[in-house]
Amino acid sequence: MDTIGHHYIVEASGCNPEVISKVEEVEQIMVRAAEAARVQVWSIAFHRFSPTGVSGVVVISESHLSVHTWPEFGYVALDIYTCGQSAKPEAAVEVALRAFQAKSVHITEVTRGIEEGDRIFYHSIVTWEEDLPGRSNGTQGRSQRKKDKVRKA
Repeated sequence: MDTIGHHYIVEASGCNPEVISKVEEVEQIMVRAAEAARVQVWSIAFHRFSPTGVSGVVVISESHLSVHTWPEFGYVALDIYTCGQSAKPEAAVEVALRAFQAKSVHITEVTRGIEEGDRIFYHSIVTWEEDLPGRSNGTQGRSQRKKDKVRKA
């Protein structure tokens, strides 16, 4: 079974508002995340919204990394999609979450472009939640996979 790419959709809660409100800092974090994924950066575009919030994209040879922040809620929406076998999108997710100082996350991993020799493509979805180190409710490091779906076109 071959696959074209891996897509991570991340809801990060409890992020540091001081970090996620600064366009330069968010941009640097996303570029470091791309470097950790071992991908080639082609283009970078970021914007700070008034009064707070940052949106941006890092276009890579292998697809993209994008982010949207809501400092007033301590929330970051992260989207990382890479194609090919050499990219390490999980490393990009880890770097970004650590730098944003996320306390808990909900992650959906979509394995895209799965093909079994018939040129009919489909994807699989796995989603889970994690409490990250530093969370104050005593459930540090808890990880729970919620769903595992495979849907064929």
